[in-house]
Amino acid sequence: MPQAAPTEAQLNRVRLVGAMGVGQILAWSSTYYLPAVLASPISQTTGWSITHVVMGLSLGLLVAGACSPKIGRMIDRYGGRSILAASSLLMALGLALMGAAQHLAVYYLAWTIIGFAMAAGLYDAAFATLGRLLGSTARSSISGLTLLGGFASTVGWPLLAYLEHELGWRGACFVMAGAHLLIGVPIYLSFVPRTQTAPATATGSTAINVGNLQPSTYRQLFLLLALLLTLQSLVTSSVSVHLLDVLKLLGIAATTVLAIGMVIGPAQVAGRIAEFTWGQGLHPTWATRLGVLLCLIGIVLLLPAQPWLAFMAIALYGAGNGILTITRGTLPLVLFGPAGYGIRMGLLARPMLVAQAVGPIGAAMILDAFSAETLLALLAGIAFVGLLSCWRLPSK
Repeated sequence: MPQAAPTEAQLNRVRLVGAMGVGQILAWSSTYYLPAVLASPISQTTGWSITHVVMGLSLGLLVAGACSPKIGRMIDRYGGRSILAASSLLMALGLALMGAAQHLAVYYLAWTIIGFAMAAGLYDAAFATLGRLLGSTARSSISGLTLLGGFASTVGWPLLAYLEHELGWRGACFVMAGAHLLIGVPIYLSFVPRTQTAPATATGSTAINVGNLQPSTYRQLFLLLALLLTLQSLVTSSVSVHLLDVLKLLGIAATTVLAIGMVIGPAQVAGRIAEFTWGQGLHPTWATRLGVLLCLIGIVLLLPAQPWLAFMAIALYGAGNGILTITRGTLPLVLFGPAGYGIRMGLLARPMLVAQAVGPIGAAMILDAFSAETLLALLAGIAFVGLLSCWRLPSK
C-alpha cells in the first residue's frame, strides 16, 4: 500500500526541527567546540597560556549554569522563539568581542557574554522550546534535534580550522559572529513559531504540574535524575578533553591514538540514530540505563591498554554518550510531563554545566598527580554510581 502523504503539521514539525538543528550546529560550533581549534592560535599570538585561554570556556559554562533556571522559566512563560534568537545575538556579540580582545580581561568578558548565550541557545533551551511547543509529543523531535546537533563538531572543527588558516583566529571569530547574525537569528525568527503566554502563578513563574506524583516523590525523583545527569556530565567532559592524552599515557602509539579518537564522533551519531529509529518504543529510563552501561563498559575496556580493545571501547562509549544526549531531554519530559518542562530543564542544567566546567580541571589534576589508570578507574566508578542511580528511576 502507498504511504499517506505527510500532513502540514508533520511538515511544519520537520521544518522546525531542521531549522533548530542548523541553529544548534552553529551554536555548538562557535562556543563549546571553539577552543579545541582556536585555543593554540590564541595562545601563540597573544602570549596567554593555554590554561588561561581554555579557562574562558569554563567561565562561560559556569555563567550558563548560573542563569539556566531563569532561562528555563522564561521559556515556560513566553516560549523559546525570542530566547533562541537572543542567544544568537549574544553569541555574535561575544564572538566579536573575543576577536577584538587585546587583554585577557576582555577575553573573559567575551566568554561571560557567551555563557549567557549558551544558557539561552544550547540543547537545554532548545529542548525546553520543543517541550513548550509540542508538549508530551516532543520526544521524537528532541531525538531528531540531537541527531542533527551531533554534526556540530564534524562541521564546526573543519570550518574553524579553515577560517583560522585563511583569516587568523580573530577573523574566524568575526566570521562566526556574522554567521549568527545572518543565519542564526533569521532561522529562529522565521521557523520557531510564537507561543501564547502561559498563565503565571502568584510568584510570577510558570506553575509546575507533576501529575499524580506526591511532592516528596517528585523531589526524590528530581534529585536522583539531577545526580545521574551531573555524574554523567563529569564523565563525558573529562573524557572529551583528556581522551587522547589518556590513551598516550597508556602507551598506545600516537597515530593509533588519533585513529581511536576519530571513532567517537561516528559512534555518537550511530547511537543517536539507533535511539531515533528503534528506541522510540523504549521507555527513556531503559534507554538511559543502556547509555550509561555502554559508557561504563567502554571506560573499563580502556584499562587493559590494548589498541584493538580501545577501538571497541570508544565505539561503545560513543554510542552510549549519543543515546544519553537524547535521554537528557526526553527522560524529564516522560517522568514529569510537559508542564514546567523549561524550568525543570534549567534546574537540571545548572549542576551539569558546573560539572562540565570543573570536570576537565579535576581530571587534569588527577593525571598530573597519579596516572591515566587512576583517572579511568575513578571515571568508571562515577559511571557505576550513575548506573545505580538510573536503575532507581521508574521505567513505565
